[in-house]
Amino acid sequence: MPSTCNKIRLGAVSYLNTKPLIYRLSERAPRAELVLDVPSRLADDLATGKLDVALIPSIEYFQDPSYTIVSDACIACRGPVLSVKLFSRVPIAKIGTLALDEGSRTSVALVRILLKQQFGLVPRLEPLPLGSSVGDSAADSVLVIGDRAMHSPGGPFAAVCDLGDEWRRWAGLPFVFAMWVARPGVELGDLAGLLSKVRDLGLANLDAIATAEAAPLGLSHPQCVAYLRDNLYFYLGPRERAGLERFRQLAQELDQAASGAGSMKAPTFADGGPGPCGRPPERKATKGASW
Repeated sequence: MPSTCNKIRLGAVSYLNTKPLIYRLSERAPRAELVLDVPSRLADDLATGKLDVALIPSIEYFQDPSYTIVSDACIACRGPVLSVKLFSRVPIAKIGTLALDEGSRTSVALVRILLKQQFGLVPRLEPLPLGSSVGDSAADSVLVIGDRAMHSPGGPFAAVCDLGDEWRRWAGLPFVFAMWVARPGVELGDLAGLLSKVRDLGLANLDAIATAEAAPLGLSHPQCVAYLRDNLYFYLGPRERAGLERFRQLAQELDQAASGAGSMKAPTFADGGPGPCGRPPERKATKGASW
């Protein structure tokens, strides 16, 4: 941490998938002041200087060329992610309308990229407000994220697609949903190493995390452990960095086609290179449903 006595203000969302990255953070990094909030507000607070470092969605990171990725701890997947799904009432190739969960701009960009690249589809977009269910929308297809996506919404569907797995099958790369990012001018000290150690501690205590988190989410203890252990990947290694750059390129093309927006920044890392800060264990991606 910085050598001064000043607190360094860290922001993260209070979702299940973040728990291994913030497990007992205050004990490991006593000078870190952790703020839990929704993703959009975290991004705003990082931009305005209310936060020094935040675990923000990748699409938010691309918007500011001054940001730097400061840790090899991230939220990614190498196959089915389970918590980001597209429910379609019609065959995928016939989707005309798409309702979007307002909780994640990154997942919104991901589903639009996959539909465009694989099927040439540019469906009409509709909002799915926070708190709404799949049944509240009459759209052909609905993007749902988080614990809602982990529960079957019921009803007949022509297709249910896990977008983490669809990205891996199509792009051949992992998908990175969020990473620790610093605004410019922040004295980081040994924060990068501490965040890695917190991640490692969290992954060593998935049973304890599941015990605390499963019941409020309506999940069983084994479901919770399996999700964190098998569906998520918490190391920003070389393939994750390549996947992040590929997503940036495609998201930029999507933005430019829609609005003529300017370029998004390429990923930059505090360690200055494409390799990981640590050596994570390799895991084989499991297979899930295809389009």
